[in-house]
Amino acid sequence: MLPHAPLLLAVVGFGAIGQALVQALVGDDRVRLVQVIVSPASIAVAQAACAVLAPDVRVASTLDLGPGHRPDLVVECAGHAAVLAHVVPALQAGVPCAMASVGALHDTGLLARLEAATREGGTRLQLVSGAIGAIDALAAAHYGGLDDVVYVGRKPPLSWAGTPAELAFDLARLVAPQVVFRGSARQAAAQFPKNANVAATVSLAGLGLDRTQVELVADPGVVRNVHTVIARGAFGRLELQLENLPLAANPKTSALTVYSLVRAVRNAVPGIAI
Repeated sequence: MLPHAPLLLAVVGFGAIGQALVQALVGDDRVRLVQVIVSPASIAVAQAACAVLAPDVRVASTLDLGPGHRPDLVVECAGHAAVLAHVVPALQAGVPCAMASVGALHDTGLLARLEAATREGGTRLQLVSGAIGAIDALAAAHYGGLDDVVYVGRKPPLSWAGTPAELAFDLARLVAPQVVFRGSARQAAAQFPKNANVAATVSLAGLGLDRTQVELVADPGVVRNVHTVIARGAFGRLELQLENLPLAANPKTSALTVYSLVRAVRNAVPGIAI
């Protein structure tokens, strides 16, 4: 039996998550990185990083979807703006994608564009689980009927720097937990786009962005990112708590986010997938 050709991978975004993803895939001969897509201002920096990790890769500001360069899979880890700029055209061209910036889908217009693009291209968009677990169980429970789903995100205070929480609290001086947001998953994803991808993922697997309740907490008593999901329905009751170590290069991101992208890439390679 002839061996399968390697999966040709394009990565959109080459910050802390993108670089950690590529580093994790180095040495896997089933995957070949062919394109790294960044903003025009970041090309030189990305080229320097790729010179060490993947010296033959094309670094550019737009995907090349033409013959000879077309990837087999596009992985997005660049933030919400990149979804419209790069994921939509890739899907329209029939290239499957895996998307990390799930919080972008609080925008119903973008969600509709992505759904239309998958139909136009006859392909698939995978929303990766990122920093949370039990998404398979929650998505399965949805079909039996869910009564309520609650997500609580608890992080060290300085992990909320650069968000609306910074305007309401002196994060560096907190001595007790403070709820920095309480509302729907759609509101959380809109107001905390760099911290609420998990809330959006949980909601899309279960009751939707408007019926999923979210609480975000700045807690000086934790050193890890703590995610809790509680769901009830016809299946019974689910309660999951994860204590995630932050990604060393970006404390606002859980390291598990990178591992979920690695899993998405490796599950796209021919073979057995869990």
